[in-house]
Amino acid sequence: MIGGGFWGRSIVEQLLKIGYKGVIHTVHPKASEVGGIPTVANLAAIGGPIDAAFIGVNREATIGVVAELAERGCGGAVCFASGFLESAAELSDGADLQNQLIAASGDMPIIGPNCYGVINYFDQFCLWPDQHGGRPVDRGVAIITQSSNIMINITMQNRGLPIGYALTVGNQAKIDLARLGAMVLADPRVSALGLHIEGINDIRALEDLARLARELGKGIVAIKVGKSDQARSATISHTASLAGDDAGADALLSRLGIGRVDTIAAMIETLKILHVVGPLGGNGVASMSCSGGEASLMADLAIGVDICYPSLADSQKTALRAALGPKVALANPLDYHTYVWGDGDAMGQTFAAMAQGPNVDIGVVVADFPRSDRCDPSAWDCVIDAVGTAKQISGKPIAILSSISETLDEPLCDQLIADGVVPLCGMAEGLSAIATAARIGKHFAQRGQPAPVLLPNSLDHETVLTERDAKIELAKHGLVIPKSIVRGAEQVGQPLDLLFPVVIKAQGIAHKTDAGGVRIGIASHNALIKAAAEMGFESYLIEEMITDGGLDLLVGVVCDPAHGFMLTLAAGGVMTEILADSTTLILPVTRDDVDHALDQLKIAPLLAGYRGSAPLDRAAVIDTVMAVQSYVTNTQARLGEVEINPVIVTPSRAVAVDALIRLAQEE
Repeated sequence: MIGGGFWGRSIVEQLLKIGYKGVIHTVHPKASEVGGIPTVANLAAIGGPIDAAFIGVNREATIGVVAELAERGCGGAVCFASGFLESAAELSDGADLQNQLIAASGDMPIIGPNCYGVINYFDQFCLWPDQHGGRPVDRGVAIITQSSNIMINITMQNRGLPIGYALTVGNQAKIDLARLGAMVLADPRVSALGLHIEGINDIRALEDLARLARELGKGIVAIKVGKSDQARSATISHTASLAGDDAGADALLSRLGIGRVDTIAAMIETLKILHVVGPLGGNGVASMSCSGGEASLMADLAIGVDICYPSLADSQKTALRAALGPKVALANPLDYHTYVWGDGDAMGQTFAAMAQGPNVDIGVVVADFPRSDRCDPSAWDCVIDAVGTAKQISGKPIAILSSISETLDEPLCDQLIADGVVPLCGMAEGLSAIATAARIGKHFAQRGQPAPVLLPNSLDHETVLTERDAKIELAKHGLVIPKSIVRGAEQVGQPLDLLFPVVIKAQGIAHKTDAGGVRIGIASHNALIKAAAEMGFESYLIEEMITDGGLDLLVGVVCDPAHGFMLTLAAGGVMTEILADSTTLILPVTRDDVDHALDQLKIAPLLAGYRGSAPLDRAAVIDTVMAVQSYVTNTQARLGEVEINPVIVTPSRAVAVDALIRLAQEE
């Protein structure tokens, strides 16, 4: 420990509290002791190797200490001080100081700066300057956060989650969250990984972490906070507004098989599933409770959550009827009433029958236990026994789910985990956790790894191609575009090599419809001349009109500097803003990816033919997306965005009738 005061004393206190048995050195130029450990005035006074250090001095002094530790061959250090790159907005020298810090560290790993450090509950060691609520474990999850305070809060949970590593990374000057995650995930004692992410420094490192997780069969669940800069970099198209500021993170994590949740509670509950049974094989849930009210709550809370309650098979109904008698209505979620309460065999057979359904991936028994300080919970032992019976008979993952977290206390959670049963605290969090664990399992079950993400650029994209030029560039990569010609206002009356009806569009403006710069259905030469005169622009694009369209789509790609190139598919044309019907992926994509994404749109039934209309050319839509991807791949070093809106889909083709491309200036 280098430094003193409150934080220095706390470092020593926490080392002793966690049960650390090794040698502790404290360094301070003036104090005689820190936390009861005699000090030395400087690092030179410490003989022998230094395995790890906590640097609790100011930011300027930190750099010199890091350099001296690196020269001594120290195994690694935690940098507690702030005022480096995370504060560059307020401190103009923050970035320079961080560069100095990295240079001073040489080959020595450093955690931080601006973080509390690390806790290792497996080996009873910590470099941590504050209280924490964990306890030693033999097997558990690892959690890494960028926020030290959030990590303190997580260690204080009493939901029964066994935490093996609690690690903070601060502003990730040298070791980022993904690389640290790979280090701890490889530990055989670690069952799963939780992440709190404020920013992604290295997409490739995150891809490597996700690949390792899949190879090891260990799930990762993440809370991603903060907004990327992509909305500010794309202000002239619909694509960015449809995707939203956070869509890039969502699409990237989904692509990598990292389960994303919104709350700390949901992350803890998901980690419990991953710790006890691993990623789930699917999202089919068999819900069992002895209350109609609870069964209704379970049904209602599943709305909007990616889980399902499979209908009961005949074999299940037969087994349930034998266990419950004739008075219970058989359904999933099941209200098994209290007819069999206390009859361990009947309850076990009931739970087993529900869990054994052919499409059930996890059985969930809803049970809220009495508080032991005021009540006698022994009458609920039958639930625990019956769940054990069901687990043994069915061979399926089984969870006990409390409607609120207070009715499933930590000692009971510990007991259930030891028995291989998942304790889930809170209905909403529990169902969210099941859906997340199922998404991770689905990703693990897929063949092959996703291709590496197309890395973004961070340039200023100031050049906007004309619609005509954008279409020509995209057509080189296979995009189907209408026949067209560009005419100045004075040339509109000249003969056209196009069949009527045609469309006339003003050139040089981004939102032509809003500016009155589009006229469709022009049926004759005279009508064309009249339309141009009324519109009053200097230059026009005149093109064939697609008359057999059945659906308008938007296909857009935006360079998100934090997450890669975001592909958005959406309802297009005048319905873009009205329907706000979209889905987002990270490039590159496969034809199967696009095919699946189209099914996520509300307008998807129109592609198959709706209410007697002719089926539309779905393959041509996929061809359109792949053509756009080909263009993006070839121009990614300077591309800001490309948008086609609309792509008119007909029974025989998909035609891009408007296009926008924004690029950085070529040097």
